[in-house]
Amino acid sequence: MADMNFDLIVIGSGPGGYVAAIRAAQLGLRTAVVERENLGGICLNWGCIPTKALLRSAEALRTMKHAADFGLAAQGISVDLDKIVQRSRKVAGQLNGGVKHLLKKNKVTVIDGEAKLAGKGQVAVSKGGAPVGTFGAKNIIIATGARARNLPGLEDDGKLVWTYRKAMTPNTLPKSLLVIGSGAIGIEFASFYNELGSKVTVVEVIDRILPAEDEEISAFARKQFEKQGMRVITGAKAGNLRKGADNVTVAIDAGGKTEDITVDRVILAVGISPNTENLGLENTKVKLDRGHIVTNQWCETDEPGVYAIGDVTGAPWLAHKASHEGVICVEHIAGQHPHPLDVRNIPGCTYSHPQVASVGLTEAKAKAAGYTVKVGRFPFIGNGKAIALGEPDGMVKTVFDAKTGELLGAHMVGAEVTELIQGYTIGKTLETTEADLMHTVFPHPTLSEMMHESVLDAYGRAIHF
Repeated sequence: MADMNFDLIVIGSGPGGYVAAIRAAQLGLRTAVVERENLGGICLNWGCIPTKALLRSAEALRTMKHAADFGLAAQGISVDLDKIVQRSRKVAGQLNGGVKHLLKKNKVTVIDGEAKLAGKGQVAVSKGGAPVGTFGAKNIIIATGARARNLPGLEDDGKLVWTYRKAMTPNTLPKSLLVIGSGAIGIEFASFYNELGSKVTVVEVIDRILPAEDEEISAFARKQFEKQGMRVITGAKAGNLRKGADNVTVAIDAGGKTEDITVDRVILAVGISPNTENLGLENTKVKLDRGHIVTNQWCETDEPGVYAIGDVTGAPWLAHKASHEGVICVEHIAGQHPHPLDVRNIPGCTYSHPQVASVGLTEAKAKAAGYTVKVGRFPFIGNGKAIALGEPDGMVKTVFDAKTGELLGAHMVGAEVTELIQGYTIGKTLETTEADLMHTVFPHPTLSEMMHESVLDAYGRAIHF
């Protein structure tokens, strides 16, 4: 390659890596990205985007099933799994091409291969074991992301035991399915397959599903999932997996009582493992914490000139957090003065049915942090738009500091809450108080009115419930 030296080399082109590269190019830095597989990384190709395409198909199916509720008639509704998967892959492919276009537009050099740190300011790239070249850079950002975590004795085999990749591209619809883990990934797959007709069981090791969410929201979501036919087992461990010719039997230990569950397929959704192997980190001062790279507020590692962003670093492991870190990191490298990332202002979303979304402290964490709180709630059943949509099940919950009126957290479950949460996220970022939100005019009729009503309810002023 003609260009062998850069101001910045980014290792990995996921939502952290490609955003960092584009921002660097905007700031005038000669930038290269090294990618060993697909531009856009796991999120775009095998995570965030294709799963939402699958869930959109499930949503369309659900609406068709309830056509009569809207004065419509639909007969002969069926599921074509191959076409659902094909649509999902087409969406991912389109966006992969979009990232390629954006990098080219911003004059970012793309190097195809696997990167390894090779001394101060040096990155060695190989492809299929053959050397591509050694490239120099004043700054290096590691954005290699993470992969699905396996449990001892429950390793995926791509046939009977799946991680997210196989779960996104099944060749057959399992009649029965066990999902181990009830975080966002596990619940989204459980929701998708349940809607398509699989008999779904979800097993979670702690005492509630969606453990990152407010307890009240978790409990509401669980009731909705069970109402839809899912079985949910919490406070339980999975073990002693026994594979048959085309099924799996898993021993589930819940409170000392063991139950054997036989299913067609198992999905593992038990967290992630960072991709830090074979990066040459052992020859640097880069520190790891349980496998994840340790960084400061500017995404700097302990090795001068080496930075890290996204899932390869600490929690929360979210695509939008990686992208924002990429911008902060690059602007710091360029000598600008970005604001450090405040993880309390990072929203989390689960795109199941119902959807779940939140930002900031849960009620329990706010109290544990020493706050005296005011809590507001508003149900979907009290909102005209929700009723008109045929989506009366849900809730908006807000948590305020009783002394200052600061918005500490917001938590939602119901239709389209993954779109609504950004209103509260902006409010938190601007350090809003209850007075600011009360004086904000929300359009009618919209689901967003529930956000206003929840704030009012925290201060005994709710109008419509």
